[in-house]
Amino acid sequence: MAIELATKYLPYVDELFSTESRKSLATNQDFSWTGAHTVKVYSIGTSDMNDYDRNGEVDGLNRYGKPKDLDATTQEFTLSKDRSFTFIIDRLDKDETAGALNGASALARQTRQVSIPEVDAYVYGKIAAGAGHKPAAVELTPENIYTEVIKAGNAMDNAEVPETGRVLLVPPDTYLLMKQCRDITMETDIGNDLRLKGVISNLDGTSVVKVPAARLPKSTGFILCHPVATVAPVKLESYKVHEDPPGINGTLVEGRICYDAFVLKNKAKAIYLQKVKAGTAIENE
Repeated sequence: MAIELATKYLPYVDELFSTESRKSLATNQDFSWTGAHTVKVYSIGTSDMNDYDRNGEVDGLNRYGKPKDLDATTQEFTLSKDRSFTFIIDRLDKDETAGALNGASALARQTRQVSIPEVDAYVYGKIAAGAGHKPAAVELTPENIYTEVIKAGNAMDNAEVPETGRVLLVPPDTYLLMKQCRDITMETDIGNDLRLKGVISNLDGTSVVKVPAARLPKSTGFILCHPVATVAPVKLESYKVHEDPPGINGTLVEGRICYDAFVLKNKAKAIYLQKVKAGTAIENE
C-alpha cells in the first residue's frame, strides 16, 4: 500500500552570508555634491625659498628673489555610478510562501547582499588604482608580512602622511599570515564604535580592517591608506516599497544609489598598495 508522506514548508529563508560595508574608515566625505553632478577642486602651487639679498635693488622686490605667479590647477570629479534595481512580489506569492517573500526583508537582503558589496568593490578598486605607492608584487609569508607592512608605513612617513588615522586593509588570508607572524603583536582592545566600523585590531597605531577578498582587486596583499586621500560620496540613496501600484497586485520594490570615489592627486602618496605574486595563496580570485 502506497503512503503519501506530508511535506511542510517552514517560514524560514536560508540567507546567504554577507558582510557590512567597512569602507568608511578608509575614505572621507569632505566634499559636497549637493546641487551639482560635478565638482572641481583647486591644487595650488608653492614658491621656492631664496637667499635674502640685503644689498638688492632699491625697490625691495628683488631682495626676496624674483616673484612668480603661483600655479593653480583644478581636478574635476564627476559622479559616474548611478545604479538601480527593482523587483515585484505578487500578493499571492507572498501569501503562499508563508510570508517568506516579504517586501521589507527582500529590500534589506538586496542592499546587504548586492548593493553594499558592489559599492565596496568599486571604492576599493578606485583606492587601489590611485595608490601613490605601488611596489613590486611579492609572496607574503608569516616571516615577511611584518617587514612588508613596516615598509609601507616607512614609505608613508617619508611622504609626510599623517600618522594618526592610517588604516590597513587586509583580506582574510593576509590577516591569517599576520596572526602566524611571531613579530606581530596586535592590540585587540578596540572600542565598540570602531568594531562596528570593521576594525578588528591595532598594529603600531594603525587600525586593521579585514575586508572580504572578493571586494578587493585581484592579487591584493594589503592596502595601507589614510582616509584623507579618497573622497567617496554617496549623493543619492533612495529605496521605496510600493504597495499595489497601478498594474501590480502586490509589492513593487525600487532602489537607486548614485555614488563614486576619487583619489586626490596631491594625496595619492597616502595610499600604499602591496600586490602578491600570481599563483600564491592569496591571489584573491
